Amino acid sequence: MAERNKIVTSFEKFGRSFLLPVSVLPAAGIIKGIGSAFTNSSTVEMYPFLGNKGLQFFMGLLSMLGDVAFNNLPIIFAVGVAVGLAKSEKGSAALSGLLGFLVLHSTLNFLLSQSGRLVDTSGVDSTQAKLMLADKMQTTVLGIQTMDLNVFGGIITGVVVYLVHKRAIKMHLPAVIGFFSGPRLVPILIIPTMAVVATLFFFIWPVVQTGINLVSVGILKSGYVGTFLYGVIERILLPFGLHHGLNWPVRTTELGGVFMIGGEKVSGTINAYMAALQNGHFAINPDITRFSSGKFVYNMFGLPGAAYAMYKTADPKKRKVVASLLMAAAGTAFLTGITEPLEFTFLFVAPVLYVAHAFLSGLTLVAMHMLGASFLTPTGHGLINFIIYGVLQGMRTKWYLLIPAGIVCFFVYYFVFKTLILKLDLKTPGREDDGEETRLVGKDEARNKYGMKTLKDEMAEGNASAGISVGNMTDHDQALLLIDAHGGPENIEDVDACITRLRINVKDKSKVDGNFIKSQLKALGFVESGMQMQSIYGAHANELKMEIRDILGMSD
Repeated sequence: MAERNKIVTSFEKFGRSFLLPVSVLPAAGIIKGIGSAFTNSSTVEMYPFLGNKGLQFFMGLLSMLGDVAFNNLPIIFAVGVAVGLAKSEKGSAALSGLLGFLVLHSTLNFLLSQSGRLVDTSGVDSTQAKLMLADKMQTTVLGIQTMDLNVFGGIITGVVVYLVHKRAIKMHLPAVIGFFSGPRLVPILIIPTMAVVATLFFFIWPVVQTGINLVSVGILKSGYVGTFLYGVIERILLPFGLHHGLNWPVRTTELGGVFMIGGEKVSGTINAYMAALQNGHFAINPDITRFSSGKFVYNMFGLPGAAYAMYKTADPKKRKVVASLLMAAAGTAFLTGITEPLEFTFLFVAPVLYVAHAFLSGLTLVAMHMLGASFLTPTGHGLINFIIYGVLQGMRTKWYLLIPAGIVCFFVYYFVFKTLILKLDLKTPGREDDGEETRLVGKDEARNKYGMKTLKDEMAEGNASAGISVGNMTDHDQALLLIDAHGGPENIEDVDACITRLRINVKDKSKVDGNFIKSQLKALGFVESGMQMQSIYGAHANELKMEIRDILGMSD
C-alpha cells in the first residue's frame, strides 16, 4: 500500500508540475483566439467593416503575441517543469532548465551534422523546408536545426534538471572551489548531463517517435470508443489530482494526434486547434476537439442539471440552504468551467453519483464528437471561453450545437441523478439523517456547553471583535487559521497549490479539522488524499499557499 501511495504521489506531483508552464496558455489562448477571430478571412468577408487596416493591425498583433507561447511550448515546459518539481532554489532550477534545453538541442544538431543526417534546406522556401524537415523527424527550435522532440524534449529536460537539482544543491565542494557549491553547481552539472541525455536521444528517439506515432494513430483510429474512455478515465482521475498527467500530454504532444493543418504537421490538440483557427478557409477537424467540445456541454449544462436534481430531492425545509450551496457552484461551472466545488460536493457523500457522472461525461464527449462539434479551449470549459474559442471563431466551429446538446444533457443529468438519489436513498445535501443534520453545529454547541475553546475559536473571536470575517480578513489571518486547522506548524510537512486546491501534506491527519475548514474558513470543499489535505479555494488557493509558506518559513 505504501509503495502504491508513493507511486500515486509521484504521478500526482509530476502532473502538478505541468500547471506552471500551462498556466500561461489560457491567457495566451484568449489573446490568440480574439486575434484569430477578427483576422479570419471568412469573418472579414462576412463583416467587411472588420477589414479596417488599423483594426487588422491590432488583431494581427494579438494573434502574434498568442503564438509566442504556443510556438515555444517545449522551452516553456523545460523551465516550467523544472521549477514546478523543485522544492527550493527555484531560480537555479529555472536557469538550469533553460540551459539544459539549449544544450539538448545544440548537441543533437552537432550529432546530426557529424553523422551526415542533418537535412539541407538551403535554396528552398520556408514551407518546403518544413516539409523536408518533418519527413526526417527534424525541426527548428530557437534557430537550432534539431530532432523533433516536440514538448517531450521540454518535459524530459525539466525532469532531468529536477533530478540533478535535488542532489546538487546539497553537495559541498572543497573549500578551494566552494563558491560553486549548492545552487551554482546545478547549471554546471546540467551541461554534461544534458549532453549525455542528447546522445541517448540521438540513438533511441527515432524508435520512440515511431512508437508514439503508432499510439497517436491508435488513439485517432479508436474513434468513439477512445473518446468515451478518455472522458470516463479523465473524470475518475480528477479527485486524485492525477488528471493533469493525462490531459496535458494529449493537449500538447503527439499523443493527442498529429494533424495536417495548412500543409504542415501539427501535434497535440491545442496546437492543432490554434493552427486551424489561422486557416480560415478550412473546416476544423472534429477529431482535434473531441476531448474538449463535450466538456463545455456537461460543465455548463450537465452538472447544473445534477445540482438541480439534488436540490429537488432535498428536504423542503432545507432547500434554501441547499440552493445557496449548489446553485452558486453550478453558476461557477457554467461561467468558468471550474467544476470541482460541485463535483466534490456529491463525490464523498454519494460516490455512486460520481461514477454516474464519469459515465455520462464519456457519453457527452462521444455525442459531441459524433455531431462534429469543433470548439476547444486550453482550459476552463465554461461560457467565457466558449464565447472566445467557439462563437467568435465563426460557424465552422459549429458552436450552435452547444445549445440543443446542452438542453438534452441538462435533463439527462437531472433524471439520472434524481432517479439514483431516490432509488438508493442517497444522502446528498439536504437529505441527511436527523442525527447528522446539524453535526457541524453540534460540535460547536458541545464546546460552548462545556466552555471549551480552541485556538481557532479564540482567533475567530479576536477577528470578530476587530470586525474581521472570513469574507474580509486578510490572507495572513486566514493563513494562520488554516495552519492551526491542520494541526499547527509542527504537523505540516509541505504546502502547495494547483489551480483551485490548496494542498497541505501533514504528519498526522487526525489533527486536521476539515469541518472547520469548510464551515468557518469557507473552503468550497475538503478532500483527503493519503496524508495530503486538499482545500478547494478556487483561484485564491495559490495566494493562501504563498502566505502559509511565508509564515512557516518554507523556502520557495
